[in-house]
Amino acid sequence: MSPSNNNLPPRSQSGSKQNKQPPKKKKKKSGFKTFLKFVLIIIILAVLAVAGYAAYLYYKADSGVLDTGNNTPVPAEKSAKVKPVTMLLLGTDYRPETGTHLSDVIMVTAFNPDTKTVTVVSLPRDTKIELKGYRENKANAYYPIFLSEEKKSGKKAEDEMKTMLSKYMDIPIDYATVLNFQGFRDAVDALGGVDINVDMNMCYRDKADGTDINLKKGEQKLEGKDALDYVRYRKSNCRPKTQASDDFDRNRRQNEVLHALIDKMQSFKGVTSLGGVLDAMDKNMQTDIENDQLKNMIATYWKVNKENVKFMPVTGTWKSPYVYVDEAELDKAKQALKDEIAGKGLPATTTDSAEKANP
Repeated sequence: MSPSNNNLPPRSQSGSKQNKQPPKKKKKKSGFKTFLKFVLIIIILAVLAVAGYAAYLYYKADSGVLDTGNNTPVPAEKSAKVKPVTMLLLGTDYRPETGTHLSDVIMVTAFNPDTKTVTVVSLPRDTKIELKGYRENKANAYYPIFLSEEKKSGKKAEDEMKTMLSKYMDIPIDYATVLNFQGFRDAVDALGGVDINVDMNMCYRDKADGTDINLKKGEQKLEGKDALDYVRYRKSNCRPKTQASDDFDRNRRQNEVLHALIDKMQSFKGVTSLGGVLDAMDKNMQTDIENDQLKNMIATYWKVNKENVKFMPVTGTWKSPYVYVDEAELDKAKQALKDEIAGKGLPATTTDSAEKANP
């Protein structure tokens, strides 16, 4: 697919013709919307389970309950059982009450079947993207722009995102998966909430989209709405005001929640709730992965643990309206993905054993 998009519409934060452009005031408020890098949980839920439950997952996929809509046969040499797989994960701020499609979560993942390891690189949503053939813009603005261009270009927005980020990250990206806010909330609720040590008081309200964040510092169980609030929180408009957060504070909290979700998934409660979680995800996501490949991933990665999932958030410097990423970090992240694909990533169990043998 050609990466050329010289005729992209002007910079936009909502871009889709499917939705009316909000008034300027609301558009400004939409800038407060950020999204948990929880979208990785799509993959975690699909490929992680405890021993004895993988058969259930496989049955769900094999029986068509987890139907991705893509029945294209997967050649044996391209199966995730034998070949590394890369995937773009997008988390959009779409909810019925907003109708927007900003991809506020942008992650590129690589899975290796030999080492049973996963590398996850996350990019700040406001990353300034400068690529030949594309109009300069924030990373999270491209998906809604591509959505608005689908009918005219004949190219799916997800394919356009794969093409662009393949070029940006310097690796081929095989698949794309998109999940929205509601999917995360429903999944957390299906698990019975997650245990989190909230790091500070958080208060923010926005009547335009129904946001009402009001969290108190301390250890507690967060249901779906509160877990989403915890990772979305940016700044306060309450009295008294609570301490603000930047993109990198939110990245830290997002990874914290991801690990808590993995722990919950591998608990007895997670095992007994997995069917409901998968159903919640199925209603709120879209993916181009083939049904056969989904089954291959379940069969291959169901024993992966969180120590073998390597998170690499790329940081940078905020200078309105962009985040200028740290080029050294970006290069390191690109190399980590290439190393994962090449099978150079070592499982945590192997590393831990070596450390114990050579203290």
